[in-house]
Amino acid sequence: MQFQTPQFIDVENKIVGPLSLRQFFYLAAAGAFSFIFYFVLQTWLWFMLTAILGAIAVSLAFIKYNGQPLPRIIFAAFVFFWKPKLYLWQRVAEEKTVSIEIRRKNLQDFFNVKKLWQDLMTTKNPIPKREKTLYWGKKSKEKFQMFRKLTGEKEIARRVDYR
Repeated sequence: MQFQTPQFIDVENKIVGPLSLRQFFYLAAAGAFSFIFYFVLQTWLWFMLTAILGAIAVSLAFIKYNGQPLPRIIFAAFVFFWKPKLYLWQRVAEEKTVSIEIRRKNLQDFFNVKKLWQDLMTTKNPIPKREKTLYWGKKSKEKFQMFRKLTGEKEIARRVDYR
């Protein structure tokens, strides 16, 4: 089953000749005000106001900036200037103290698990052979050293001897 997809949905329908209804109302409103001002004001003042109203009506009816019609841009500008703007960003720092007691046995188990993970990720041997090569309950051959960072944190890192 095929369906037609609507195209050109951002183009307004031309209702009054080559003008859309919105464009026609802008130009008609300017024409109506000009007609009323013709009978109320002097000729030179009427001419000045008609030129200003005509320029405003034509710009509202036909000018688009970045694909947006001018009335929408003017409305967005009024909303921007009318709303209060206060941008604050304050980082909320929560200090938490956590004490962890590491026993020697738990630390040794941690290193064995780390070695298991490293062996699983790096060796090419099949899984049964990898599991046989683990040394459960024995000391690991790797040496680890505890050090303190500049921030004061303690961290354990593997000691590498480059000899």
